Amino acid sequence: MEAGKADIGLIGLAVMGQNLVLNMADHGFRVAVYNRTVEKVDEFVRGPGRHGNVVPTHSLEEFAAALSRPRKVMLMVKAGAPVDVTIEALLPHLEAGDIVIDGGNSLYTDTERRVKALAEHGIHFVGMGVSGGEEGARHGPALMPGGDPAAWPEIRSVFEAIAAKVEGEPCCKWMGEGGAGHYVKMVHNGIEYGDMQLIAEAYQLLREGVGLSPEDLHGVFDRWNRGVLESYLIEITRDILAVRDEDGILLLDKILDAAGQKGTGKWTAINALELGVPLTLIGEAVFARFLSAMKDERVRASAVLRGPGTRFDGNAEAAVDAAHDALYCAKIVSYAQGFMLLRAADAEYGWHLRYGDIALTWRGGCIIRSRFLNNIAEAYQRNPDLENLLLDDFFRDAIHEGQRGWRETVALGVRLGLPAPAFASALAFFDGYRSERLPANLIQAQRDYFGAHTYERVDRPRGEFFHTDWIALAQQGANG
Repeated sequence: MEAGKADIGLIGLAVMGQNLVLNMADHGFRVAVYNRTVEKVDEFVRGPGRHGNVVPTHSLEEFAAALSRPRKVMLMVKAGAPVDVTIEALLPHLEAGDIVIDGGNSLYTDTERRVKALAEHGIHFVGMGVSGGEEGARHGPALMPGGDPAAWPEIRSVFEAIAAKVEGEPCCKWMGEGGAGHYVKMVHNGIEYGDMQLIAEAYQLLREGVGLSPEDLHGVFDRWNRGVLESYLIEITRDILAVRDEDGILLLDKILDAAGQKGTGKWTAINALELGVPLTLIGEAVFARFLSAMKDERVRASAVLRGPGTRFDGNAEAAVDAAHDALYCAKIVSYAQGFMLLRAADAEYGWHLRYGDIALTWRGGCIIRSRFLNNIAEAYQRNPDLENLLLDDFFRDAIHEGQRGWRETVALGVRLGLPAPAFASALAFFDGYRSERLPANLIQAQRDYFGAHTYERVDRPRGEFFHTDWIALAQQGANG
């Protein structure tokens, strides 16, 4: 490193950017900072950024001059056009061999484009997924870098140092070329959507259906967090169920039931459609958020449409145990589908993803961190070419053991008129995936009947296609 120069620079001093800077500075790295609104630089260094390793700058020229070569610049700006605008403004101050790292939630295709465009200038571009929110950024996020592989040896020490650690291993591994890093982060966020929806469905079934109190549910989630469901999202759900507003009423009950989203779950579902992967659970989680956003319309519909009017008359403790198994089994399916999508993307884009490394990266720092991810990493250690997580002995046995409670929970939701789209779609996928024969033969016959789309036969080799004059044969049959 050049004497007196910064090891790395960061542009974009919103909360995530600020916390990453402080994380780097605490680990001994000298960090130059810049923000488009330069007053924010001064506010930062007067406040939380009052750190000996933070170097304030007030122009891109001053920022670039403060960095040791090759310059390493991390962008923490809003995804989309702002990233391109920032790169364009920064480019005149860079030279061949410098490195630009986009740490925002960029769409992977944008990252692919930027890797190629900056390579023409001799600049190495990295798209890096960052998960863990503000707390993770400050104390140890999960990091998913990908892009120009020539950049990794230069930036590895910084990001492995600031990443979360599990059993001494940093939750930061190189994902692959091009848009691989941001793609893995996109799938992570899609799985996050699924996990949150599953937990919400379990909560509603147990509270509104079975009739458990918030205090009871707090105890349930606390117990679940000490077993196979141990995870950050179960933990925070437990905590949420204990928070009261100033008037003593559960704060959760005062929150409007209209879920927001920033688009990464939708990107995941859209890409699954493009690649032909049945990502049913995550798709349902995205649609559930859309449905929740129709609050006013749902209020009007609730005054008109009736459900079964059935009340729960079973054993509450048994229902809790069944919901636990449903949550675990559906979670297995969700991750199995997510890794199916990663396999399909790898085949399409040639990134050479390492699935065990992805699971290890997600074990700490990120929103979906859980005990469960150790089991996924172990499955891919046993068989790096595993076709589907459901076929691993551990997950197969877990599904077999828990599916009775899973089916009972889905049936309970149906009987009580409580929606459980993620539980139900995961079960439908499982039943479809384990079926040697599906009714798609009828669909192919229908397609051939009305559109001459042809079909294959089970008694002929794959790849041979046939067409039938269904109308003529149907008339012959009718005439005897």
